[in-house]
Amino acid sequence: MTALLDLDMLWVTGKGGVGKTSIAAALADVAARSGRRTLVCEMDAKGALAAALGEDDLGFEPTEVSPNLHAMTMSTEDALREYLRLFVKIPLIGRIGPLATTFDFVADAAPGVKEILGVGKLCFEVRERHYDLVVIDAEASGHIVSQIGAPKVIADLVQVGLVRDQTQWMLDILNDPARTGVAVVTTPEEMPVTESAELLQRLTAETGAHASAVIANRVLPMLFDRREQVVVEQLESALPTLTAAIGPGAPMVLEAARLTDARRRTGAEHLRWLQTELQRDAIHADLPIITVPELFSRAPGRRVVSLIADGLAEELDVELG
Repeated sequence: MTALLDLDMLWVTGKGGVGKTSIAAALADVAARSGRRTLVCEMDAKGALAAALGEDDLGFEPTEVSPNLHAMTMSTEDALREYLRLFVKIPLIGRIGPLATTFDFVADAAPGVKEILGVGKLCFEVRERHYDLVVIDAEASGHIVSQIGAPKVIADLVQVGLVRDQTQWMLDILNDPARTGVAVVTTPEEMPVTESAELLQRLTAETGAHASAVIANRVLPMLFDRREQVVVEQLESALPTLTAAIGPGAPMVLEAARLTDARRRTGAEHLRWLQTELQRDAIHADLPIITVPELFSRAPGRRVVSLIADGLAEELDVELG
């Protein structure tokens, strides 16, 4: 699974609320700490990546947030400005104003136009080898297909000419499983695993991109082995004695442990279902499911990202510097 970090580009997506941004930041952190020059980019520019990395703000220009790790947020206007400067050779100073307004009008009418600028910017960073790995905190699973599939949509619409040429080199990068992968983040719950299975079915067929891993986030640890589970069940009949010996909190502690273990077992069932679904599909039969333990913290920040990164490094068998 170390090969996950040996890609040139890694898209990280998942249903809203599963910890996608924290996982993307942690993967980038692992790559950087293992010696890879890494860029992590937030596509929706909501500020979640900055919070995860402990930064006040991030912009279109990459910022070095730690050794080997650079971070940015995507901006359609800045991406358009850079595209015009690099490929159309139009120098632009200041805001692009009326041109941006015209572009917005065209983009609203034509599918994939806005998305292709963001995708193109990141593919350009890969093509020019500015970084060893580009990690993308992508749109949620409901929108990732249209985002990563934008070059394919444009290529299908435009068969010849400059636009076709520009999309083809992007597709060469995006559709090469040795260079580009998608990590689908889920949690051990019914809706996230169902949505992840549906996304995996659509991904290659509709975009040409390939899944590299499923990352199961917030997986509860096993509290009791089989023998201990029997003991816990027997404690039910001994509650009066426990309460007398320990205090009135004994029943609450026992109930909390029982509920947590029940939640863990339910989550394990959901992940087993997902594994079965993957094995039914020849394309994804060998797709690894990487687990990240529950940290019992919902507050975003650099410390949480570092803890997740430590867990991912162990799962990926990566030695950190």
